[in-house]
Amino acid sequence: MKYMLIMRAVDQRAVENFESTDVNEVIAAMGAYNESMVDAGVLADGAGLSDAEEGSVVDFSDDDPVVTDGPYGELRELFNGFWVVDVSTKEEAIEWAKRAPLGPGSQLEVRRINDIDDFPQDNEWIQKEQEWIDQGKLKTSRG
Repeated sequence: MKYMLIMRAVDQRAVENFESTDVNEVIAAMGAYNESMVDAGVLADGAGLSDAEEGSVVDFSDDDPVVTDGPYGELRELFNGFWVVDVSTKEEAIEWAKRAPLGPGSQLEVRRINDIDDFPQDNEWIQKEQEWIDQGKLKTSRG
């Protein structure tokens, strides 16, 4: 099963900690964490995200989608990066999340990524997605 570990800064402490830490120390800590997951054979994907100023939100609350350029929302709403781990159980995903080199003011949300088998196999769109996976047409697959 694949789980996404979604990284968020939930209060200003996380931002201040990041800003006061040498970028090479941050990269080294994240690199060592990533390497431990690679060595264990559980890291499927992951990335940090650029500053919110470079992002946008597309809001579907109205009939026509409304685009808002960053920064936007409250700090705790920002998604700063993620890892995807391929593990046997939710508990194992949580154990990996607990090892992340994050400090006070940071949070990791652990969410299972749906597998194609979670959906009705007689649905035409699910069948098409399986074909795309089988044909290598998806850049990444949930399969």
